[in-house]
Amino acid sequence: MIEILNRQKRYDIDTSRLQDLLEGLLRTYGVPDTEVTLALVNDAPMRALNRRFMTKDASTDVLSFPIRDLAPDGKYYLGDIIISVPHAARQSRSQGHPLQRELEFLVIHGLLHLKGFEHFEGLEEEEETARTRWLEESHER
Repeated sequence: MIEILNRQKRYDIDTSRLQDLLEGLLRTYGVPDTEVTLALVNDAPMRALNRRFMTKDASTDVLSFPIRDLAPDGKYYLGDIIISVPHAARQSRSQGHPLQRELEFLVIHGLLHLKGFEHFEGLEEEEETARTRWLEESHER
């Protein structure tokens, strides 16, 4: 099951597309019946999480918290992805693409971290493959 928590109100987000993306990624990476939570937050809670868990006193775009364990109900819980929507909005403007696309890219990045990919150890290559696949699939709809 995928749970999406939209804790911000400023930006209009198509959470059904994010749900479809997560479902597709989980199938692609061989864990279709996995539990994942995606939280869309503002900068202040993201800054607090980044300070507490990464010792960086600033907001960031995405954080992933891998769990990779069985939940009390017996289902496999992969982990949590937290995205700062205002941070993503600033990035999308600087990159010249829509906020929705930036959020999709951050979901991909976050899920790959949950799956164990790390920076400079295959994450960037896998991320590019997943982005390309998602963009091709989303244009077919």
